Amino acid sequence: MVEESELPQGQGAYRRLLEEIRMGTLPPGARLRETELAERLGISRTPVREAIRQLEADGLVAHLPRQGATIRSLDHAEVVELYEMRAVLEGTAARLAARAASEIELAELAALNAELAASPAGPDAREVNRQFHRSLLDAARNRFLLKSMSALQKTLLILGPTTLADPDRAVAAVAEHAAVLAALEARDGAAAEAAMRTHVGAALSARLRGMRGRALPMEDEG
Repeated sequence: MVEESELPQGQGAYRRLLEEIRMGTLPPGARLRETELAERLGISRTPVREAIRQLEADGLVAHLPRQGATIRSLDHAEVVELYEMRAVLEGTAARLAARAASEIELAELAALNAELAASPAGPDAREVNRQFHRSLLDAARNRFLLKSMSALQKTLLILGPTTLADPDRAVAAVAEHAAVLAALEARDGAAAEAAMRTHVGAALSARLRGMRGRALPMEDEG
């Protein structure tokens, strides 16, 4: 694995900003001021500009009048469309993995879900969950599916922290993962796809509830 310090400055800045978007440090609507970012990252403005251009190419940054480069916001319809595509891609991955996954890969998936179950609201839950989904995608053995999912995941970063921040949602996700695993172990592709689609649908519902919750104070003010 390449350390961030070994990357060209522009690529290192790009990864840092991606992570800040993922963590919600740079939320939708946040302005990306080159001078401020360069100071904070301890680099010149040129690699920062390069990183912002790359984020714009990913669809994560838009240039708004009188504001400049800004983290994109997604409306309700865009969020639903994103999760619809996630259900298609991850559902397909589960179906393919039911056929192609090795016993070692299935054991790794089970271990990751057991780790998540042991501490669903713990500090590492987000990373364990990400590893579970990544391992399932790898087990599907389809490089074009991986490439499509990678592009989708970058756009999903705009939504900020995972819905697993809600302890109830984290517990439910463990049970949903277990249903996917049971289908994988039975080598039942149709059941694996259906279980994964159910899981993604539940994640969408949790995401939309969170969005409504954030919108309520603004509506009350109106």
